Amino acid sequence: MTNQEKSQIDAWRSAGQSIVFTNGVFDILHAGHVTYLTAAKALGDKLVVGLNSDASVRMLDKGPERPINEASDRKMVLEAIQVIDAVIVFEAQTPEDLITDVQPDVLVKGGDYNSEARTGEVGFIVGSEEVRGRGGRVVVIPLLPGRSTTNIIKKSRS
Repeated sequence: MTNQEKSQIDAWRSAGQSIVFTNGVFDILHAGHVTYLTAAKALGDKLVVGLNSDASVRMLDKGPERPINEASDRKMVLEAIQVIDAVIVFEAQTPEDLITDVQPDVLVKGGDYNSEARTGEVGFIVGSEEVRGRGGRVVVIPLLPGRSTTNIIKKSRS
């Protein structure tokens, strides 16, 4: 996170605004993403999105062709969405350090995660223990059925 990004988040917090954080690849933007991001924004005043860098996407083993779009393009598209207040690219495999820096009031993930899972369990939400430890909330938003980047890629190939 840059000093400018940190200063902006600190200013929002000083103004009494609640910070919502989510993260993802957002490789090929679709209705599922927009529905999810809109629901996330409704949980607070400012929505901060952690965006996996290209190297980070490759660490996630989403396939040799991913990401389809490079991080700078994905960031530009996300920044054009009205409900998003900040997009921060991160290089690590998980956004754990970024969550520590942002200190969100609400941590949001999609329905394929489990808000009650513990460290090491399937569906565990990275950063959930830290957010809860500071009195914050962890919210899982249901996914829009049938909408995924993987499905779009498969459909385009057939």
